[in-house]
Amino acid sequence: MSEKTLLIVEDDPGLRSQLRWSFDQYKMQVAEDRESAIAAVKRYEPAVVTLDLGLPPDPGGTSEGFATMNDILSHAPQTKIIVLTGNDDTENAVKAVGQGAYDFYQKPVDPEILSFAVERAFRLHALEEENRKLARMHYSYPLKGVIAASPQMHEVCRIVERLAPTDMTVLILGESGTGKEVIARALHHLSSRAGKPFIAVNAAAIPENLLESELFGYEKGSFTGAASQVKGKFELADGGTFFLDEIGDIPLPLQAKLLRVLQERVVERIGGRQEIKLDARVLCATHRDMRKLMKEGVFREDLYYRINEMIINLPPLRERSGDIPVLARAFLDRYSKQMMRNINGFKEDAMSALEAHSWPGNVRELENKIKRAVVMAQSAYIEVKDLELAKGECNRRILTLREARESAERLAICSALSEAGENVSKAAELLEITRPTLYALLSKFNLKL
Repeated sequence: MSEKTLLIVEDDPGLRSQLRWSFDQYKMQVAEDRESAIAAVKRYEPAVVTLDLGLPPDPGGTSEGFATMNDILSHAPQTKIIVLTGNDDTENAVKAVGQGAYDFYQKPVDPEILSFAVERAFRLHALEEENRKLARMHYSYPLKGVIAASPQMHEVCRIVERLAPTDMTVLILGESGTGKEVIARALHHLSSRAGKPFIAVNAAAIPENLLESELFGYEKGSFTGAASQVKGKFELADGGTFFLDEIGDIPLPLQAKLLRVLQERVVERIGGRQEIKLDARVLCATHRDMRKLMKEGVFREDLYYRINEMIINLPPLRERSGDIPVLARAFLDRYSKQMMRNINGFKEDAMSALEAHSWPGNVRELENKIKRAVVMAQSAYIEVKDLELAKGECNRRILTLREARESAERLAICSALSEAGENVSKAAELLEITRPTLYALLSKFNLKL
């Protein structure tokens, strides 16, 4: 399909010739009745159609024109139809738009003015097609809960797949908002413990005087207010996975008790004397510099080496080439459905602004911006003003030549596979490379079919 294919449906030979001459910058097709119009739509898949409502055998009415419009939309619902109506025929013009036409234009025709509507229709069609391609890209969900397109995150996903079947203690490092808990949940989901509890505790969100009882539980009467026995989060995770987020904020006195849990695999409730065996995989995460904390004497070195049997480093969003548009589209779809808003995509300048923003809050910040934009949008497309990105925040990092080349290659491969319905032979043909070369590139960029 060519996005610049224009179909003119007009029974008047003189006007048909005038329009053909006026729009010679497009790939032009013409039809004079419903039968030839539908044949042209099926063969050429035009992005835009200008349709005279007065077609034979009802040139004085509009029944045939409306029937033609409905047939075109049933075959090609994404086509933008601009209906041409008689002078002062506002009723039928509005009716046509209500039934799915993109726009209307009342005769007599001024080609120069009509051309503005036609070009606007082409731009909208191209924008919608780009959003549809983005929405159906096959690589958006490499792991359950993980939305990613970048080679950096695909490599993280491969590491997750290798570590998930083991019971190794994993330390996940990354800035706030990069998705550390998402990765922890992916490790749990792919493990043999998937059917058991996943218990998450954010150490930074719990007051220091309550954290010990939250983690280890307590016996009845062990302190004022302990009216009954309460199990700690470690016990609740038995058989499953325990995720301790922001472990760098654990107070030093509590670190010794945590170390014993990891070494001996037993817990003791506050006020209790019985050791309770623990069968849970432990995952930890932090945004802090652990080596700096150890150097400052606020984090135990022996605990650090106990929790980092394996380290996963999550790159910040600004370094994930290609992830921003994929994440933005996923969040747009999620919140449009949740809030029952009919938002079709992003305007070009809005997407450019998203990609240029530095995202200090990472994926969490992006999600919040999109959620707000869905609420505030006043049209079917997110605009720059809906995003509320402050001026001066859009400082795009200059890519190295290698990064730019790899990013372009990956995007071209993914686009070709999407266009080819993941048919490798057809995708290789579109890219003008051999199938073995394409397979090698798929391996290089960690892309799955």
